[in-house]
Amino acid sequence: MQTSLTSQAIAELTHFAASPCLSLYQPTHRHHPDNQQDPLRFRQGIQTLESSLRERHSAQETQAMMAPFHELAANTNFWNHTLDGLAVFAGAGLFRIFLLPRTLTELAVVADSFHLKPLRKFLQSTGRYQVLALNRSHVRLFEGNRDSLSEIELPPGVPHTIEEALGEEFSEAHHTVSSYGGLGGASSPMHHGHGSKKDEVDKDTERFFRIVDRAIDEHCSKHSGLALILAALPEYHHLFHKISHNRLLIAEGVHISPDALTLDQLRQKVWAVIEPQYLAQQSQLANEFRVAHAKNLGSDHLEEVARAAVAGRVETLLIEADRQIAGHLDEHTGSIIAADLKNPVIDDLLDDLAEWVQKKGGQVHVLMVDRMPCQSGVAAIYRH
Repeated sequence: MQTSLTSQAIAELTHFAASPCLSLYQPTHRHHPDNQQDPLRFRQGIQTLESSLRERHSAQETQAMMAPFHELAANTNFWNHTLDGLAVFAGAGLFRIFLLPRTLTELAVVADSFHLKPLRKFLQSTGRYQVLALNRSHVRLFEGNRDSLSEIELPPGVPHTIEEALGEEFSEAHHTVSSYGGLGGASSPMHHGHGSKKDEVDKDTERFFRIVDRAIDEHCSKHSGLALILAALPEYHHLFHKISHNRLLIAEGVHISPDALTLDQLRQKVWAVIEPQYLAQQSQLANEFRVAHAKNLGSDHLEEVARAAVAGRVETLLIEADRQIAGHLDEHTGSIIAADLKNPVIDDLLDDLAEWVQKKGGQVHVLMVDRMPCQSGVAAIYRH
């Protein structure tokens, strides 16, 4: 099934205990005719997985494990609605599909655990965020990173309109508000009320904003863990920030109606808000490692970090985004077993380290090479 990429989804895959674990990544395309090649490349990945499985499993077992992959390959409707990257994971009783708005490097691997570093990289190293596009009568939600922005469906429990939010409490004065337009230059709502009618509209707006804030916090922010940026006319920012209890809502925002912007213009304006915070967070992580290392509470030596990860001593792990180190982590001793990534039971050592740190309650951050505080590809801050 198609799944939203969240920290909870990563945790589910991280703690999946059955073996073997099948991981497949590939770039995809949004539009015809480029997307015609995508199912063909997917079938090539299937062949790679099957070849690895047959080294340790019978033909019948291999066929059973690969059945959902073949079903997906034949699903024409699915391949007509892809984004820029595809990640698929399968194991005993589990099949997860992620569509990502960023291209991915092709990889098909069978191992004792899922290969998750590309997903961790997407979650943590691209500055992901959500945008709340709001006016007096409608709400929309977008999710993006520095490269792309897409509108996402509001989950159940989040009202789309003021009428839906207020129900019978919706005042007659608000019926004079014109309809909401879409991105790309559509008109904004116009209010024709005067005096007491305007007061009623203002009260409705505040009630609407309170309901939206609670719903977005409960059904979106608490699940995604992403920074939330408000995109609205300037006069709405003060009111919404005053009533909001969403801890992920950042103070800065886009002070223009999103209706007046194209999707890419909105992305550019939001990224201008997010980027300084994103870079500051990565710099802070690097500095925290340097301080810990100076106090002998951190290490960038692979063997030392591996032993500490298995022992549960790593509080924060920084790993380099585009580096792979072939090897396997011995879960009993923390020793490193060098190997080839093509081996069906061997995965990326950095991915193994991240998996163990998360299992032991630590945090994992994937940084681009120019943001890493060391050259080894790994940096750990210890608990003690």
